[in-house]
Amino acid sequence: MVETLGVAVVGFGWMGRVHTQAYARVLHHFPGLTVRPELVAVAEEVPGRAEQAAAQYGFVSTSRDWREIAADPRVRAVSVTAPNFLHREIGVAMAEAGKHLWIEKPVGLTADDARAVADAVAKAGVQGTVGFNYRNAPAVEAARELIASGEIGRVTHVRIRLFSDYAAHPDGALTWRYERERGGSGVLGDLASHGADLARFLLGDITSLTADTAIFLPERARPSGATAGHTLATGGDLGPVENEDYVNCLLRFASGARGVLEACRVSVGEQNNYGFEVHGTRGAVFWDFRRMNELAVSRGTTYQDQPVSTVYVGPGAGEFGAFQPGAANAMGYDDLKVIEAYHFLRSVSEGVPYGATLADAVRSAAVLDAMTRSAESGAWADVRAS
Repeated sequence: MVETLGVAVVGFGWMGRVHTQAYARVLHHFPGLTVRPELVAVAEEVPGRAEQAAAQYGFVSTSRDWREIAADPRVRAVSVTAPNFLHREIGVAMAEAGKHLWIEKPVGLTADDARAVADAVAKAGVQGTVGFNYRNAPAVEAARELIASGEIGRVTHVRIRLFSDYAAHPDGALTWRYERERGGSGVLGDLASHGADLARFLLGDITSLTADTAIFLPERARPSGATAGHTLATGGDLGPVENEDYVNCLLRFASGARGVLEACRVSVGEQNNYGFEVHGTRGAVFWDFRRMNELAVSRGTTYQDQPVSTVYVGPGAGEFGAFQPGAANAMGYDDLKVIEAYHFLRSVSEGVPYGATLADAVRSAAVLDAMTRSAESGAWADVRAS
């Protein structure tokens, strides 16, 4: 028997749209789910945006105040896709109201924010899923299994990169993303949070690190109205960019492995250049998000001049089989969010966490906090996850 689950979306920018579309598609790909999401309510403070969402996707009701969602008995699960500075307040309130929570990373501005939401979810006995979508790529799951199996030997080092140009235009508007009070960190929270999660997902806990950050575009024009995505603005008053455009970080893992994590939001010529290279004593595995369904793998006993093969993941890898019947058929970014919706709804249905949890968010945020401390002090910093 399939139970209807009333869901709401708080914040309807691009990510709110992605969550909504994932709810609409999830049963198409995972028909075995025992809950069916029903789009009950959407909250967005920008005038008219919630109404547009309702007209397009069929939400029953709209609001400009997320508190109305918390008080709505029809809503049993909530997607939080609002700006970072609201994550803690909204996340805690929804959990205390008994709502299951699918919340975007980084879950607030600091590890303390993420812990507050995690504690509220645990106390309320609800489920919490976090938007670390890149770990959902079937090729990434296949890489994790390959590493764990020992096929590339003992892991010695990893390099993780997240380069993008979304903030590279000098006329990019000075939105909340560039302010400390509302955005918190810059590329740390936006991209490096994914890198920290991928590092832990593949190789285990990070124990210490040293980081360097930089702001390359120190001023931007203030927008004249509401913004969505990465809007351009010209002619407005200039204001300071308060958080970092770039981070470079050396990592030490509990396993003894070493790593490099580098992220930048102003990399001209780079569009979503995200990926990793994991090296072991007998081989290596490489992944590039732009070729999301492929792995490059080197394994064997040759060591020197050992070849690298391209592996096209198929139905045996992660949730690939829910989307395509055979290897080398493409999946895309939105499919990763459908997988995330599946994990969330399965967690709600079974009362057992699946996918990335708030504990993962806390650990990722602890890595980001350590990067901030290290960049300020110029010294190595321990990762304080507890």
